[in-house]
Amino acid sequence: MTETTIDRGDGIALAYRLTTGRSPTLVFLPGFMSDMSGDKASHLAALCEAKGHACLRLDYSGHGASGGAFQDGTIGRWTQDALFLIDRLTEGKLILVGSSMGGWIALLAAIARPGRIAGLIGIAAAPDFTETLIRPSLTPGQHETLARDGVLRVPSAYGGEQIFTRALLEDGRKNLLLGGQIPITCPVRLLQGQRDEEVPWQTALRIAECLGSTDVRVTLIKDGTHRLSRPQDLTLLTSTAGLLLENSP
Repeated sequence: MTETTIDRGDGIALAYRLTTGRSPTLVFLPGFMSDMSGDKASHLAALCEAKGHACLRLDYSGHGASGGAFQDGTIGRWTQDALFLIDRLTEGKLILVGSSMGGWIALLAAIARPGRIAGLIGIAAAPDFTETLIRPSLTPGQHETLARDGVLRVPSAYGGEQIFTRALLEDGRKNLLLGGQIPITCPVRLLQGQRDEEVPWQTALRIAECLGSTDVRVTLIKDGTHRLSRPQDLTLLTSTAGLLLENSP
């Protein structure tokens, strides 16, 4: 399936892949500087196709096949991109699956559309990462560069570079979730590797503690890394998603 795009209303084209099927629709939300073409997204799309469920994969602005500059994006902007596509392309109940930053966006989207969410899966979910992970990792010199130039480029552990902007960090502070109760009551499943060098595994426990839902399960994978994309990780993900699809109203 090739990407399709839709203008979000300001000349920026958002890319997506939509498989039609019955409700609930599974929506995959990728991570920071990632996209909808990875193994986790493709395995979930195959699961939905096999079970006859609709599936929406998407790229936020500045990511993957979507238009726009990455530097112009923020957590709030990318959440709005996701909601724009969800509102225009799906009907009925949703199961949101968010990877890393996508887990933060999934939580924000679930709060924004409470009546539509039948379930949520976080894969190394990273709410508040701009505040708890990025800010503390920067040197005084990097903080000065960010304050002066508004943008900072640092080497990525996965090759290339990561881009952090002052707007990203400032907007992140407006969307923090782990300081109080998260008003989400649907079933939530959190998958987290304990060898994750990007997001501390204790973050999953903190998310579970903050969630209003009582139907929350945290699965810790002792030898799992941040990507959780080995064959056994993908099997765990698809089985988790399959159970939510089967048990959703």
